[in-house]
Amino acid sequence: LEHTRTERNVLGRIVHPFIVGLNYAFQTPDSLFFVLDFCAGGELFFHLGREDRFPEPRSRFYAAQITLALEHLHNLSIIYRDLKPENVLLDHHGNVRLTDFGLSKENIHATDSGAHSFCGTPEYLAPEVLNRTGHGRAVDWWSLGALLYEMLTGLPPFYCRDRNQLFERIRRGVLEFPADM
Repeated sequence: LEHTRTERNVLGRIVHPFIVGLNYAFQTPDSLFFVLDFCAGGELFFHLGREDRFPEPRSRFYAAQITLALEHLHNLSIIYRDLKPENVLLDHHGNVRLTDFGLSKENIHATDSGAHSFCGTPEYLAPEVLNRTGHGRAVDWWSLGALLYEMLTGLPPFYCRDRNQLFERIRRGVLEFPADM
């Protein structure tokens, strides 16, 4: 319920070309409905899975649009906290549209503090979230870096099937690029 309220509040405040638009919201006794922009291009996750990795110019294009969307959110004191290929949609022109704001946090003004929740998708979590030391806007930039790495290489930067090993790799932060890049 809290995540749904957060998503409704955030989407109701945002108008940006690289963020999915909320056109209408209504509820019945059993359900809440959001009427969002249609994004005919589907999820970035689908395209990345089909193509394995993207050329640098395409990755740079998507990263630039995501940067503008995150900057807009941060200017409104909102941190996104769930950047991943599944939450990046493409519209009919091939432009990025961020979606799924259930894990977002409002009223965060600092780069490194203001939020304390342990939330997000494991492969894209910043070290400060894992260490539970408090976090701010910087976690979105970390996630953007992880997403850009994945677009260029085909896997998140510290990928490991074992979650504990994944978290330890993220904490250590020794990033290696594949030789075949």
